Amino acid sequence: MQVITVESTALATVGYDEARERLQVEFGGRAIYHYFGVPAAVYQGLLTALSKGSYFNQAIRGRFPFGLISELHADGWDAQCRSGAADRR
Repeated sequence: MQVITVESTALATVGYDEARERLQVEFGGRAIYHYFGVPAAVYQGLLTALSKGSYFNQAIRGRFPFGLISELHADGWDAQCRSGAADRR
């Protein structure tokens, strides 16, 4: 999976695995999530959106199963894998 930095106040990086339809999103707060079953067209829409945060909220959040992969704590990275509803905040 190639991960790229994006111009966004909400998102830091995104990556996509087309074979697995898996989207990786790193948020500005440094938490990294994987979203499953995401079509390539949705990923392309995210890349071309003027507001990536708005597009994420409208087209991805709450629409696909997800898992928390890792998050940055004061003492460093904490690798985890959690799953739940995409609207969890």
